[in-house]
Amino acid sequence: MATAPAQQATRRGVTATMWILLIVYIFNFIDRQIVNILAEPIAKDLNLSDTQIGLMTGLAFALFYTVLGLPIARYADRPQTSRPRLIAVALATWSAMTAICGIAQNFWQLLLARIGVGVGEAGCTPAAHSLISDIVPNERRASALAFYALGIPVGTLLGMIIGGQLADAVGWRMAFVIVGLPGVIMAVVVWTVLKEPRFSDVFRERAAAQAAQQADEPVLPLIPRIRAMLKPILGSRAMVLLLVAASSAAFLSYGKTTWATIFFQRTHGLSPGEVGLYFGIVNGIAGILGTWLGGKIADRWGAINRRHVLTAPAIGMAVAIPIAYLGYAAEDWRIALVLLFLPTVLNSLYYGPVYSSVQGLVPIRSRAMAAAVLLFFQNLIGLGFGPLLFGMLSDAIKPSFGEDSVQVVLYTATLLGLLPAFFFWRCSLRLNDELDRQ
Repeated sequence: MATAPAQQATRRGVTATMWILLIVYIFNFIDRQIVNILAEPIAKDLNLSDTQIGLMTGLAFALFYTVLGLPIARYADRPQTSRPRLIAVALATWSAMTAICGIAQNFWQLLLARIGVGVGEAGCTPAAHSLISDIVPNERRASALAFYALGIPVGTLLGMIIGGQLADAVGWRMAFVIVGLPGVIMAVVVWTVLKEPRFSDVFRERAAAQAAQQADEPVLPLIPRIRAMLKPILGSRAMVLLLVAASSAAFLSYGKTTWATIFFQRTHGLSPGEVGLYFGIVNGIAGILGTWLGGKIADRWGAINRRHVLTAPAIGMAVAIPIAYLGYAAEDWRIALVLLFLPTVLNSLYYGPVYSSVQGLVPIRSRAMAAAVLLFFQNLIGLGFGPLLFGMLSDAIKPSFGEDSVQVVLYTATLLGLLPAFFFWRCSLRLNDELDRQ
């Protein structure tokens, strides 16, 4: 039995690890989302269409991020892999590529740099989710993963504020450079400070048992091997429903965030710095509050009945629809921001419940791969096609609606919020049978 000082040291180590991973994820989303607030000045400088904006902010990043995420997650699941060092290399890569975005001279160069950001970020979250699930008890997993997921709204908030202020002060090119370089320094900290729990005595025994089990398994050709890896993940009906719910939620979230920043510039006449400051603060604080509440509610309600892990996201996304619609229809941008606060809170409740459910619906050996599969669908469908399809729709209706085309797109996206609400509800009905049964 561990002594009290040893237990305290372990708790301190877990706390330190969680904070470092949160900071890494904040860097992740600063570098991922800064392009949204810079999109309008970039478009004017490089003469881009709305479709090209959607491609640059979404699909170019998401395609490589999602595809590479699967083999990297498979590598992260290997017992001999150091997940902290994998995360450090990924952080250094995407940070350097963010800085390189600032020297792009045309659309294609910028597109390639964004692809580089996606390649780097593919190595972060699956490994981080797997690492957190190994060091945090199951009953606190939703709160722990929701804490990590705070990097999404915090990073988005800082990316908007910093990116917008830098765009007004020194231009979009220097904004990329200034934001990207600190991540390279942080990568050194991660490499030096974070430790791999697998290399402790307790985890070595588990790794040895897993290695022995894998040694007895036949070596399969590539396609059957992929099927074998995905079988414990996609074999869960709850997992499939969760993938649909989370992907549709991400589709709407990424699409609305990208085009809302442009909406406030085109429809309400704000500068990038003003949008980054005002919309960034409202969107960021609401996202932080919703993400934190989502994890707390999931742990509390889930202790009573496992199906209620996903109850708050299902209800919240349905309730958010009419309020968000009024926000986009408001003629005063200040009223619009006030009205959009609560829908953003409600639409952010799903992060902790979804990520914790994924980790509980698959065997321990498949946790990083399960996170990568979720991220594959969320980012390919959500980040990849959300901004792009909304941009294509804006271009298609622009002859009829002019500068108001983005506002019409946001109305459409708001009404589609019923889809993730429905699938979260359907998934919740299966959680008592499938969650934490592995």
